[in-house]
Amino acid sequence: MKLEKAMDILGWVASITAIIMYVAYIPQIINNLHGLKGNPIQPLATAINTLLWVVYGLFKEDRDIPIAACNAVGFVFGLVAFFTAL
Repeated sequence: MKLEKAMDILGWVASITAIIMYVAYIPQIINNLHGLKGNPIQPLATAINTLLWVVYGLFKEDRDIPIAACNAVGFVFGLVAFFTAL
């Protein structure tokens, strides 16, 4: 049972670090809005990838909420960074 608890904690820690990674798009979004456009390809790839992970986390037989939650944040920030870079 200790391994299962450790894996739950690891899942949430990994989810938090993923959210931090996606929140790092904020400076790029700000630059995009100020006319210093970044390349839109990487944020679009992030949005697609994270959407797939959200679907996976929510619709697999044994739901994986940490995966779905952190990747939902990535999907939103990826889309915002993509659209502001256009």
